[in-house]
Order: sequence, then structure tokens, then C-alpha cells
Amino acid sequence: MTGAAPSRPFAFDTEFDSDGVVVQASAWRPAKRSYGPDEVEALVARARAETREQTLAEMASVQSMALSAIGQALDAAAPALTQVAQQHREQSVELALAAARVVAAASLERFPQGPLQAALEALGQEIDASPRLVIRTGELTDETRARLEQLCADAGFSGVVAFRDEPGLPIAAFRLEWTDGRAAFDPENAFARMAEALNSALAAEAGHAEHLTEGRP
Repeated sequence: MTGAAPSRPFAFDTEFDSDGVVVQASAWRPAKRSYGPDEVEALVARARAETREQTLAEMASVQSMALSAIGQALDAAAPALTQVAQQHREQSVELALAAARVVAAASLERFPQGPLQAALEALGQEIDASPRLVIRTGELTDETRARLEQLCADAGFSGVVAFRDEPGLPIAAFRLEWTDGRAAFDPENAFARMAEALNSALAAEAGHAEHLTEGRP
């Protein structure tokens, strides 16, 4: 036999003064058993509003956590991304140099006197006062000599042109010697200097590279 639930004695907590006026009303309120349509609609609207506010708060919390996770991932990946970007720059430079070598080789093979002509035109004022100009280049034929003499004349040089055959020089390479100076050109040395300058520029850029996440809130 189960015991009966303990009964709670009725507590009359409303206080009156000597004239019967209520001094303190009772805090007890009977449980509401039924609601009208308007009350039901108001309760549903309040529940919807509370649910919406709670959902928005949860979404904001999830969004904040996601942004924090993304920021941490970016911070962790930034060094690797910077290294990948640097490697991409280096590979692009190597590809550009390789393509330039191919184009330059074809051009110099077709126009081997092109660099010498450009040098004579650039040095025209310097060599003009010299009585003698020595040209050292490879594969000197009578036709080549005549062409180079014409180049010197076109550049304004009126002195004596002396030729020295240098079989060891690569195609389009030359050395110029006159009274007050010298000039030389070697395609391989030119490309080596270009590669050195580009590598130095890449190294300097890598040393001062901007952080990939700079400016991110």
C-alpha cells in the first residue's frame, strides 16, 4: 500500500489592518487551466520571438567560432603559402630566362652582327676621335669584314679599322678596343648577369615580402 502524498495546509497570507484594508496581498495565484484565443496567439508569438532570438544567438556564436577557426587556419598556412608564392616567382623567372635564351639564340644566329652594330652606334661619339679601332670577333670572312667596316662608317668612325679573328668567341660575341677604352659583349655572360640580377631581386623581395594575411581583421 502506497502512502498518500503529504498534504499542505492552506496558508492564508493576506494581511489586513484594523480597518480591514489589505496591507499585503497574497502571493498565491491559482494555476491557469485554460486560455482564450487571444492569449494563445500571444503566447505563440512570444515563443516564436524567443526561439528566433535564441537561434540568432546560436548562429552568431557558430559564425564567430567559424571565423576564429578560419583565422587560425590562415595563420598556420601563411608561411607555406608565402613559400609557394616565392617558388612560383622563381619558376616564372627561370621559364622567362629559358624562353629569352631560345629567342635570343635564334635572333643572334640570324643577325650575328646585330649586337656589334648596336654597340658601334652607342659608342659613336667615344670612338669618333680615336685614330684606330680594333674589332675582335669570330668567323671573320671577307664579307664579314666588309659589313663591319660599313657599320663603322655608318656609325661615323673615320679612322682605321683593324680586325682580329677570335675563333673561341661564341656567335655574336665581340671585343672592341680603341685609344681611350674597351667594350665587349658575350651572350652567355649577358644572360648570367641577367639571371644574377633577377635572383638578387627575388631574394630581396622574399626578405621584404608582405604577410599574406595582412589587413585581415
